[in-house]
Amino acid sequence: MAPLPPPEPSTHLETTAALQARKVRFELNRVVLPIGIEGTYGVIRHPGASLAVPVLEDGRVVILRQYRFAVAGRLLEFPAGTLEEGEEPLGSMRRELEEETGYSASRWDPLGAMHPCPGYSDEVIHLFLARDLTLLQDRPPGDDDEDMEVLLLQPAELDALLASGDEALDGKTVTAWYRARQLLGF
Repeated sequence: MAPLPPPEPSTHLETTAALQARKVRFELNRVVLPIGIEGTYGVIRHPGASLAVPVLEDGRVVILRQYRFAVAGRLLEFPAGTLEEGEEPLGSMRRELEEETGYSASRWDPLGAMHPCPGYSDEVIHLFLARDLTLLQDRPPGDDDEDMEVLLLQPAELDALLASGDEALDGKTVTAWYRARQLLGF
């Protein structure tokens, strides 16, 4: 997959306010956009993340139904996680896959990167296809606040769930699945 296009930065005049949260920082910045317009814009600064589309030898897809506080509900999502300081995207994803699903993978294919919410966040999510999965004897502990169910679905079942309207959709999951399907040839 091709890398993201190079940035075309605005001219930063000043940061007028900032709030640091657990893993992200919210800033209000006065900037001059490349087209010459000056304004104040809010942005969430994010350290980046990784996501994996795990596929078992028999073709089933490993996916999660995870509770998300911000939307007060459960979403169908591929395993993913925020990059820790100094952590590389693939290293992060190897750790998250084991913690969230109980599987490890020995084959990793990059699926590119994406901006999930470019209207208000600089987050970049690095996407991977994880194959040659092995179920771990002992699943490493994950985050205390994670509430998720591991599902094993045939690709057609996943397609049907995403198309049904019965599931709250997660954009990064839909994008990653679209890219993985291209690489897998279906």
